[in-house]
Amino acid sequence: MLTAWTTVALCAGLTVADPATQPASTPAPATPPSTTPTPAPAPAPAPAPNPAPSPTPGTGSAPASTPGTGPAAQAPADAKSAAADSYVLGFTMKDIDGNDVSLEQYKGKVILIVNVASKCGYTPQYAGLEKLYKDKAGKGFVILGFPSNDFGEQEPGTNSDIKQFCSSKYNVTFPMFSKIGVRGDEQHPLYKKLSAQPKPVGGDPGWNFTKYLVDRDGNVVAQFDSRTKPESPVLVKRIDELLAATPSSSSGH
Repeated sequence: MLTAWTTVALCAGLTVADPATQPASTPAPATPPSTTPTPAPAPAPAPAPNPAPSPTPGTGSAPASTPGTGPAAQAPADAKSAAADSYVLGFTMKDIDGNDVSLEQYKGKVILIVNVASKCGYTPQYAGLEKLYKDKAGKGFVILGFPSNDFGEQEPGTNSDIKQFCSSKYNVTFPMFSKIGVRGDEQHPLYKKLSAQPKPVGGDPGWNFTKYLVDRDGNVVAQFDSRTKPESPVLVKRIDELLAATPSSSSGH
């Protein structure tokens, strides 16, 4: 039986083989996948590690340090430096009359440094300071008064006014100095040194009549705030302890 396609082809004069009579083509067999694994490329040889540098003999693996610069070696030097930094007598000041006075002349005494003012609520402490000075001056004690207008503008007068006030009102005989700045931009180097000490020994004065206590070697050793009166047992006891102490022969000043 002829297919419709064959009939059409014959009418057109084409010789066409009947597909039904053609042998079926056999599909090419699929190439089976290879069962042999492809070997992985050999890894590149790892570079040889750089040899560690040989430590300097006697120093281990840490870098060699200059003798005397390690933390342990610095501790004694730092302690010595801190002790030296507490020395506060390396200044020349102007007394109340304008004369130069080296604070070195007070070395060997126990010193109480006080910033004072004439119009402060603590001004009556002048009386207690004068009594304390008279009681202990013969034992090697001295008070140094430094007027300042830094707190509440309570010391507005001239040096002459201050001298007259202290003499007439409180009969002050301990050494008085010219007015200076004890804090802020105008702070005198002496008070910068006092303020630079770690608390509770140092720090800026909190108000008028802040008191810094200095030992016989010239080192500041204590600070007492304005509320501590000159007759305070705590202050007097500390002064007596320092008066009983022998000055250190190792002081470098």
